[in-house]
Amino acid sequence: MFQGAAALNLDAKGRMAIPARHRDALLTQTGLVLTAHPHRCLLLYPAPAWEPIRAKILAAPSLETQSAMLRRLLVGFAVDSEMDAAGRLLVPPELRQYAALEKQVWLVGQGSHFEIWSEAGWREQQEAIFALGDKLLPPGLENLTL
Repeated sequence: MFQGAAALNLDAKGRMAIPARHRDALLTQTGLVLTAHPHRCLLLYPAPAWEPIRAKILAAPSLETQSAMLRRLLVGFAVDSEMDAAGRLLVPPELRQYAALEKQVWLVGQGSHFEIWSEAGWREQQEAIFALGDKLLPPGLENLTL
C-alpha cells in the first residue's frame, strides 16, 4: 500500500528518485505504468494494478464521446516504465509537459498507486481541500471518524 507525500526533484533528464520506503515494493512488481490524470497530474501504477483499469477503459464504447476522451487521455498517454539501478524513474517529456512538471514534484501515495504533481498543482490541491472545510466529506463518508 502506497501512502504519504514526498517532495522530489527531477534531474536534467527528467528522472526522479523513488523514495527508499517505496522502492522495494515497486521493484517486486512486474513493471510500472505512468499515465495522465484528468486533474493534470500523473498516475504511477504497478502494472498488475493498472491492467484492470485499462481493460475497463478499453471495454467502454469507443464512439461514446466521454469514453473516447477518457481512453485518449489514460490509455493514450500510458507508458510502460521501469526504475533504473539507482531507483530512478524516467518521466517522459510529453508527460512532464502535460502535468507541468518542473524541478520539484510531489509523489503522493493513493493506496494502490501514486499521483505525481507539480509543485504548483499540489499546492492548488491543498488549497482546494482547505477551502472545502466542513464540506470535505462526500456522501457515504459523513460518519468518518479520524
